Amino acid sequence: MTHVVVVADSRYPIGEPFAGGMQSMTWHLVRGLRARGTRVTVFAGPGSDPELDAHLLDVRPVELSETARRDVSMGPQEWVEQHHAYLQLMLALARRDDVDVVHNNTLHHLPVAMADLLPCPMVTTLHTPPTPWLEPVVRLADARHTHFAAVSRYTATQWSHVTQPAVVLNGVDTDRWPLGPGGDDLLWSGRIVPEKGTHLALDIAAAAGRRLLLAGPIADPGYWRDLVQPRLGPDAVYLGHLHQQALAEVAGRSAAVLVTPLWDEPYGLVGAEAISCGTPVVGFDRGGMAEVLDRGCARLVAPGDVAAAAAAVAEVVELSREEVRRGAETSCSVGAMVERYLSLYDQLGLRHAA
Repeated sequence: MTHVVVVADSRYPIGEPFAGGMQSMTWHLVRGLRARGTRVTVFAGPGSDPELDAHLLDVRPVELSETARRDVSMGPQEWVEQHHAYLQLMLALARRDDVDVVHNNTLHHLPVAMADLLPCPMVTTLHTPPTPWLEPVVRLADARHTHFAAVSRYTATQWSHVTQPAVVLNGVDTDRWPLGPGGDDLLWSGRIVPEKGTHLALDIAAAAGRRLLLAGPIADPGYWRDLVQPRLGPDAVYLGHLHQQALAEVAGRSAAVLVTPLWDEPYGLVGAEAISCGTPVVGFDRGGMAEVLDRGCARLVAPGDVAAAAAAVAEVVELSREEVRRGAETSCSVGAMVERYLSLYDQLGLRHAA
């Protein structure tokens, strides 16, 4: 039986309610691999779903001398703790001989930098555009030992100057995001931060003459206080940070979902989850969104164009919800994602053995 070690993000738990798309993808990947008979060992941060049976990454205060702490070059305490957690894990994995593939699902540079120490190959999923701490180690990675996958063609292109990653779209569990009856309200969900454009969703809903439901963690309290909270009322209601089942129920009862990024989304998981519920999407055409959402299930308008987005609401609510859902079933299912990663593991194993 193939043994895969999944190294997860240490900053946020891998469990509901998910902090973001990377945590959701990791959770679904582990469950999907196990459902196909793969042995999976998970290393994740505290608070992760007990059903994952994860080994906790040793993220704890680092013992530093007062001299070291006074060094002006010391980074934030959290960064130092994450560095040592991944350092200990990678050194431990380097001594193991029972692992076939390590799947690195983090944004930290250290697992990639230390991949050559492992007795087995590594797959790293690129969830974001290049960052100044990750790009250099990806450039130096040994292609015979380390393979990269990007969550969209758009993201793969962003990394193409240092690697040629495979493209594996993130998967949505269509059983957990079932077809819903629809309704009159619009929905916006995600982390409430400026780059997600929550305030523009409020503008779009007001222009379209529909009530807006908001769901997600308040990740930027200042932004929430200044630009979102003052506009709440009968026509804009905050539901909180919902667990998946509750969020799927709200999405299924909505007329449409608004996706309003002010940055280039590497993938666009919110849109994929929405169409799985049969709920069409109106969004800004940025990043990998167009790879997930076509005109059969969405209308994508120029970034920041509130008037065009409001006008598009009237169009998408006329789409067949059954046809919208079929787009999710065929293009972004969990099953397709898991099978693609299993294929990558096999390729790496053959190359490594050779």
